[in-house]
Parts: sequence; structure tokens; C-alpha cells
Amino acid sequence: MEITCASSPESLVALVMTLRLLSQWLAWLLVLAIAVFTLSPIELRPVTAAPANWERFTTFMAIGALLCLGYPQHRWRMVGLVIGLAGLLEVLQRTMWIVPRGVV
Repeated sequence: MEITCASSPESLVALVMTLRLLSQWLAWLLVLAIAVFTLSPIELRPVTAAPANWERFTTFMAIGALLCLGYPQHRWRMVGLVIGLAGLLEVLQRTMWIVPRGVV
């Protein structure tokens, strides 16, 4: 089996568009997964051996990379979106699980 380059410009464009679409889908699925894991109760969250800061860094870098690949004409907007997403999830996480006074 021989690996060759794209035989025509049309097939190269189709490959790039497929990779963009795949990156977009993976990025938004990862955003959804991170939102679910972040906003779920602590006992339902997955546990790994990695430090929490490393998990956050790699997760948001992956989201940023996939969004930048999926939306190459909007790279800076995607960087801003990832930063805003991290902030929003942090705020939601802190406000969703505060027990109101008198409930305990």
C-alpha cells in the first residue's frame, strides 16, 4: 500500500474541509463534556492521577487547539472564547453548589 499526496486540488480542499469539520465537532463535544464534568457534584467527577492544574491546562489547550483548527479565520476569537469559557465554568461551579442558609 502506497501513501501518496492528494491527486487534485479538489481532493485537498475536501480533506481540509473534513478536518475542519471534525475539529469543530470534537471541540464542541469536549466543551460539553468539560461543562458536564465541571458542573456535576464532586463525587460524580472522574478522578485521575494527574494534578488538577495539569488536567485543566491540557483540557483547555485541547479545546483551544481544536477550535483554532476548526475555525482558522477566527483564531483570536476562539482563544477569547476558551478563556471566557474557563471563567464562566469557574463562576457557575462556585455558585451552583453553595448550600443556602437554613437548608442544612
